[in-house]
Amino acid sequence: MVGRGLWVCKTRCGKRGNKHGVMPVLCAAVATAALLALLFVDFIESWVTSTRMNAAVEPQLGGGVLPAQSVPPTRPEEFLLMPSPLVCQRAKPYLITMVISAPANQKARQSIRDTWGGVVEAKGLRVMTLFMVGVASDPGLSKLLIEEARERGDLIQGRFRDTYSNLTLKTRSMLGWARRFCPQAHFMAKVDDDVLFNPGALLHFLNKSRNPYEQGDLYLGRVHLNVAPDRDPDSKHYHPPRAYPASVYPDYCSGTAYVLSRSALLKISLAASALPLSTPLPPEDAFVGLCARAAGVLPSHCPYFSGGPGVPYGRCCYQAMVAVHHISPREMLHYWAESHSSQPCSWLSLRASLGVCKVRAMLDSALGLEQGL
Repeated sequence: MVGRGLWVCKTRCGKRGNKHGVMPVLCAAVATAALLALLFVDFIESWVTSTRMNAAVEPQLGGGVLPAQSVPPTRPEEFLLMPSPLVCQRAKPYLITMVISAPANQKARQSIRDTWGGVVEAKGLRVMTLFMVGVASDPGLSKLLIEEARERGDLIQGRFRDTYSNLTLKTRSMLGWARRFCPQAHFMAKVDDDVLFNPGALLHFLNKSRNPYEQGDLYLGRVHLNVAPDRDPDSKHYHPPRAYPASVYPDYCSGTAYVLSRSALLKISLAASALPLSTPLPPEDAFVGLCARAAGVLPSHCPYFSGGPGVPYGRCCYQAMVAVHHISPREMLHYWAESHSSQPCSWLSLRASLGVCKVRAMLDSALGLEQGL
């Protein structure tokens, strides 16, 4: 639409006989508006999403946060593999990132360790990354996980079969572990292992948008609005009316990456432990949204999270993005090195690159291509 408007202006302005100079002024106004929209596309996205969000929160389960004693405490024996129970007490992370990974995804885990997962300090604050896996069906793979855990010391393995249908169990286990063994962290980020995550960009955003030491409820990511349950029995996301009768889920953050403040983690993890699980299980990100609604926590939209589809690469764009989905291990190594080995982009370069990335992503999405906003 922006390109079409500029083409019309160019065509009209090039015509003779425009004695009153109206069209040149109009063309200049359109060009200026298009440029501003490109430079501030993230602010526009945030405003549009915020106006569409359902702000009504109806706490359930007793009207809000469940008392801690109503939920059995998480114990080390609930996990087959995990670092020392004192790992967070020793490291004292400000931000802990929990990466959801499949047992077989060793290359993805290693690429994360070699890039953003290797960051131990960002913006002067301590950062730590751990990986959450389930039980492998292959005994040989189980042995490799034990060796990896012994060598790396960053694996947590829950007592559940690692399958797509059990992602909700994996998420609930992750929330319980973070609540029990890392309660001192100010923020917890949940990230999939095919996501390029940027701890520095996240902490920069938190510093700009709110007091980072304020311990209010924060459930931050790319918010999905008015998502209807999948009623197709052949779909892997199938959620029948008997399991969830409502027509739409509460607004929730994409499960590819989201961030919880300390207080939001406590409330949502307690709700996750107390909520009865349906059969089949709800999608894991919708489940977190249901738990947040039960705990009285609203999601917050951030335009620097790409959500499900990806965002085309741009060096300055990737310096600004907090999370970009659909990144292979090879791409992760390349993109991270290129976007973080050079000097930070200028304000104008960053704004322009971010705008171009998002416009390209929107066009790809509109054309039905793999990448999208």
